[in-house]
Amino acid sequence: MKEGSTEAPIRHPLAWREPEFLETDNIEAELTRVFDICHGCRRCFNLCDSFPRLFDLIDESKTGELDSVSPADYAPIVAACTLCDLCFMTKCPYVPPHDFDIDFPHLMLRARAAQFAAGKVGFWQRQLGQTDRNGRLAGSLAPLVNWASGCGNGLTRPLMESVVGIHREAEVPRFCARTLVAEAERQPLEINSEAPAAGRKAVLYATCFVNYNNTPVGLVARRVLAHNGVDIRVEHPGCCGMPQFEHGDLEAVAAKARRVAAALAPALDEGRDIVALTPSCALMMKFEWPMLLPDNTEIARLSQATFDICQYLVDIAANEGLASGLGPLDGGIAVHLACHARAQNMGPKAAEMLRLLPDTEISVIERCSGHGGSWGMMKENFEVALKVGRPVARQAAEAGRRWLASECPLAGAHVMQGIERLEAGEADGPDRAYHPIELMARAWGLDGKAQP
Repeated sequence: MKEGSTEAPIRHPLAWREPEFLETDNIEAELTRVFDICHGCRRCFNLCDSFPRLFDLIDESKTGELDSVSPADYAPIVAACTLCDLCFMTKCPYVPPHDFDIDFPHLMLRARAAQFAAGKVGFWQRQLGQTDRNGRLAGSLAPLVNWASGCGNGLTRPLMESVVGIHREAEVPRFCARTLVAEAERQPLEINSEAPAAGRKAVLYATCFVNYNNTPVGLVARRVLAHNGVDIRVEHPGCCGMPQFEHGDLEAVAAKARRVAAALAPALDEGRDIVALTPSCALMMKFEWPMLLPDNTEIARLSQATFDICQYLVDIAANEGLASGLGPLDGGIAVHLACHARAQNMGPKAAEMLRLLPDTEISVIERCSGHGGSWGMMKENFEVALKVGRPVARQAAEAGRRWLASECPLAGAHVMQGIERLEAGEADGPDRAYHPIELMARAWGLDGKAQP
């Protein structure tokens, strides 16, 4: 057996339909096996809070070894995993095909699936994950909802904290009065037939977040693609299921995967690429769905045709070339590489894309922001999330760049909160976080304001 794997990591399909997948004794035995290996290695001590919790639990036990730790005490370790995949992708030397066969995030997912099956996921956690429903309802009352959920609202945020469990200081997504799909229908685009990539066709998969919470980013991405000759249309057949994935509701994720894949199949028949605006959604479509439903041919086909938005623009640049008129951005850019973009195993595409800007200095931040979807908003996790993300906030503040970008909008907002928490006078940071595609649009002069 090798000391560590020297081969590219691989992942196995999730055997979530097998009876032993949810059996408590089976899960506890696998957790004990993996935790004992982690205890002997400890390379992941500085990633998410799962590993410090595990190592503290062992170090403070009677023998200082895992044999004196009760499996009943494993729950906080499972709860702290944000499913960022960085341990699997960047740190662990024992991932498959190594004989130890460790996939820490998917083991945490399995433990959560058992918790969900046992009814241990709370009502409000499940309701927060209903992103399509929430987006439709909140969008109809967007000004009121945005006022009520705004940080600093001393009337409503303490109530949200006590009832829903969202920390009163956590930045939460705002809602748009009109969806990206609706705005795209109202704003027809002219395709640049002179662009080198003219003839490409794609569907912009809106994703819940952009469709309901950040319509301007979707409109900007649409302009950028049209300017580069892409015949683009916007679709949102439904949520990718990442919120349910985080809770371990794998049956719901599988249902969403089947539905979205079937809805996008006609676009694939037309020869269109699928471009996702949020890294978590691209990750689900490319990797997690095929591991849940490895025999579904529509999902396999969709997986091969899906691009992250930054990846897609880099692909255009590499193959046909970009449209003319791209200018520099004065002051330089600090770009945070989102965990779920890194987990797509495609390289640092946001940084590659921004390096296409002429005469623009780029600083790259490669650590986890600590947010982890809705995880970092909850009152029991918010301070931990800020602690995990503090190195990112410090790098962003000290980079000395005018612009800050993150591929993940939730991570970007969380990093900004981390910058605000830095000690006064430690560093002056940027005033907001942008999606990288917004900065590309600005460099092309395509960032005209659209009313959400």
